[in-house]
Amino acid sequence: MQKTAFSLLFLLCAWMPAAQVNTDRVLAVGRNALYFEDYVLSIQYFNQVIRAKPWLAEPYFYRAVAKLNLDDFQGAEDDCSLCIERNPFLSQAYYARGIARQSTEKYDAAISDYQRGLELRPGDRSMLANRAIACLQKKDYTEAEKAFEELITAYPKLSLGYLTRGAMYLEKGDTALALNDYNKAIEIDPYHAPCYGSRAIVLYQTNRLEEALADLNEAIRLNTRESGYYINRGLVRYQLNDLRGAMADYDQVITMDARNLIARFNRGLLRFQVGDSNRAIEDFSVVIEMEPDNYMAYYNRALLNMEVGDYRGAVGDLDVVLNQYPEFLPGYYSRSEAKRKLNDHAGADRDYWTAFELEEKKRKGLPTTASDGSAPRTDRQEEEEKTRERSDRNIDKFNRLVVHDREEEQKQQYRSEIRGRVQDRNVRIDLEPSFVLSYYEKNLPLGGTVHYDPMIEAFNSRMAVSWKILITNQEAALTEEQIAMHFESINTCSAKIELEPDNADYYFGRAMDFMLVQDFAEAIRNFDRVIELAPSYTPAYFNRAVVRYKQIDYERSHSRSAYGEQNAISIRIGDGNKIPASPATGFPTGDSEKERTLEEYEFIIRDYHMAIRQNPGFVYSYYNRGNIHCARRDYRAAILDYNEAILRHPEFAEAYFNRGLARLATGDTHRGIADLSKAGELGIMNAYSIIKRMTAD
Repeated sequence: MQKTAFSLLFLLCAWMPAAQVNTDRVLAVGRNALYFEDYVLSIQYFNQVIRAKPWLAEPYFYRAVAKLNLDDFQGAEDDCSLCIERNPFLSQAYYARGIARQSTEKYDAAISDYQRGLELRPGDRSMLANRAIACLQKKDYTEAEKAFEELITAYPKLSLGYLTRGAMYLEKGDTALALNDYNKAIEIDPYHAPCYGSRAIVLYQTNRLEEALADLNEAIRLNTRESGYYINRGLVRYQLNDLRGAMADYDQVITMDARNLIARFNRGLLRFQVGDSNRAIEDFSVVIEMEPDNYMAYYNRALLNMEVGDYRGAVGDLDVVLNQYPEFLPGYYSRSEAKRKLNDHAGADRDYWTAFELEEKKRKGLPTTASDGSAPRTDRQEEEEKTRERSDRNIDKFNRLVVHDREEEQKQQYRSEIRGRVQDRNVRIDLEPSFVLSYYEKNLPLGGTVHYDPMIEAFNSRMAVSWKILITNQEAALTEEQIAMHFESINTCSAKIELEPDNADYYFGRAMDFMLVQDFAEAIRNFDRVIELAPSYTPAYFNRAVVRYKQIDYERSHSRSAYGEQNAISIRIGDGNKIPASPATGFPTGDSEKERTLEEYEFIIRDYHMAIRQNPGFVYSYYNRGNIHCARRDYRAAILDYNEAILRHPEFAEAYFNRGLARLATGDTHRGIADLSKAGELGIMNAYSIIKRMTAD
């Protein structure tokens, strides 16, 4: 790793055109990388600025933001401190340091940072929310309640305030106040799945099972990919004696995540109950593979092995359990029975009498411990509890359904809230992203679409660049090794260009490298040169358009916080659940800036037009141009482009999804919902939550 880092540093230095680093340019490129979530790459750029001008505050702050996103909380805290030493009036540095400290449970220090940040930026919503959560995590309920009251007073229409305060009341055991807050959160934001998921927990705890089931149904309709909702619904259905429904929920979780331990264990128990012994054994075997010290799984598998006649396997599993829990009475009786089936009568008798002696001690009230070392539980407690938390190791609870640990679940919930983008999710729907020619893409989900085009296949067969290109709208951030490789490739391409200055492929390869290391200005200059040398070079037009839009997107975000809105093109919902037919333009307000932006959009559209003219069958040019029309709020033009893409590729899920949103934006609700339905059928699950939103009463 050190060798890689040194190589990367050397290449970065070699790439700089002069001995003096152009810090403004490098800082801007680093912010590009940060904005597009290339955190490792962005850190390398900020390092360069810090080495050249260590007195600047900004690069320390941006490097801290990158480290936060890589879960390097101590590094982020240190960088924020260095930033504050250089500029003690940068409120966002206190905010970022507060997040770093809060994530490492330094709650007092985090609260102090948020307080200082609020002095510099009074009423900041994110800092108010994080301060309240930090007080709650510290278990200072009095201060937490005051902080939540301040947040809710300042932002009465923010569902997050009520949602998190409800979690506080639930933690304190006040289910009535928790329920009131969850009701208010749902009233404010009826399309935010966590509101229903949280209220369902309160309803379940107060034994209002049918209402809890209804809330979990709604949460799943709004967010079909959250496994926790299915696990909780499975538990509720089990309590309602709907074993088939509970089994279906655990099946769904395992389909989404084959290694989900809670779903595997619970499904194993349900299969055990309905007599599906062999498949129950499979589930418990997977649990044991994932968690070799899960003794409940060993004991359940032992009982199942006895059911199917595998007595030797049962004895092996019971040996493991009894080595860990030498006073677990049912284990001895079970092993005695298994040994007798194997004709080991002496071993069977030893286990039987051991169990008998333990039972006698318990009957006479002689001192003993429960199997987990805790005090024995009363029969009433055993009857009331039908579940156990995942961390509960009491072997006597071997046949209880597993639920998430409350403390761990709350920790994850709070971490998500303090680090997430605080925004009103009811007013924003993101389009599916544009496509780009790249060398990398994120790992596709199960059933994800692999995109293909003959032009790309033909390009790759020429071996014009060093790696195979692919078409994707799921770009992956580069690893440190890949970053070093592409900086080296920039130098290699530059050397080749010196020898053959009219070779368009070399410029294209270098443009791809600059694009991947987020240096958009240099990427565009190189794509320009490709087109000058080879005017029919379609991939250059296509990627130049993509990079030009990225540059516009970043520049428009410049005034926003590092924790501001995402970089997706979005459509905004108006009042209630209706999308306005004539939404306001998203352009900058200044006339000169607006004209410049309009001109840049025209350049992008012209590039896609050229790509289409040269290759009318390349559907991604129509699709991307449609997205640009949406960015300009010209939805009718966007629909025409999506029509062309779908005409040539009838299974183009992303085009159906985006055309559906564009149609909704023009008031064509019926056809918009039909498009979203088709997109859902083709695998874009978010479509169903939007359909629900648009058809709500």
